[in-house]
Amino acid sequence: MTAAAVVQRIGEYRPSPRFHELWRTRVETLGVADDVQRALLDPGRIDAFLDALPVPGPGAHLHACTHTTFSCNTIGPGGDGPDGPTRMKTNVIPDCVDIGVDVRTLPGESEGDVDAHLRAALGDLYDRVEVEIVMNDPASISRSETPLWDSLARSIAKPFPTSRPTPQLVVGFTDSRIYRQMGAVAYGAGLFSPDLDPADFGRRFHGHDERIDVESLRLTTNLWLDVVRDLLG
Repeated sequence: MTAAAVVQRIGEYRPSPRFHELWRTRVETLGVADDVQRALLDPGRIDAFLDALPVPGPGAHLHACTHTTFSCNTIGPGGDGPDGPTRMKTNVIPDCVDIGVDVRTLPGESEGDVDAHLRAALGDLYDRVEVEIVMNDPASISRSETPLWDSLARSIAKPFPTSRPTPQLVVGFTDSRIYRQMGAVAYGAGLFSPDLDPADFGRRFHGHDERIDVESLRLTTNLWLDVVRDLLG
C-alpha cells in the first residue's frame, strides 16, 4: 500500500514552473501570437495554458522545458537474497519495493533541489522511503559563441536561406554531457523535412514503429557533411 501511494503521489506532483534564460528564446522562436507568448512567459498562467492545449504532445514538451519532471518507470521487489536479487511469487507481498524514478532536472538544479521536490511530493511518506541515487548528471549547456556554431549557421542556410540556429532546451537524454565534462562543445543538430509534422514526429519518438523519414535523413546527413567541410576550410 505504501509503494502504491508513493507512485501515486509522485505521479500527481506538480512542481512550480521555473524559467531558464533559454526559455524566452524558445518562446520567441515558436512563431505564436503575442498573447500566447505572454502566457508562456507568465509563471502564474503557463500551467493552465498548457493544460488547455487541444493537442497534448506540444504541451508535454513545453511543460518539460519549464518543470522538473518525475516518472515512475519500474517497480519490483526490493533487496537481495543470498543468491542474488530477490525473486518474488505473485502470491507473496514483499517487505520492501524498489521503485525506479526517472528525474529530469532543469539547468542549474542540484541534488538538493531534487530532494526538496521529493519531500514536497511525498509529504508524510518521505520518511518511509529510502532514496538511492543511481545516476546524478546535472543538465548542462554548451556556449554558442564558437566556430562550430557559426559553421552550423552557414550550413543550415544552404537548404533553408532564411533559417538560423537558436539555442534550445532539450528534454531528452543524450551523451552531450560527457563531452562537455571533458571540456568540449557539443550540440544536438539536425534538419527535418518541412513536410514532417512536429506532432507526428513526437509520437514516433521512442514510440511504436519509431522511424524518421528519408528526406529528414538526407537533410541531416548533408548538414553534417557541410559543417565538416566548412570547418576544414
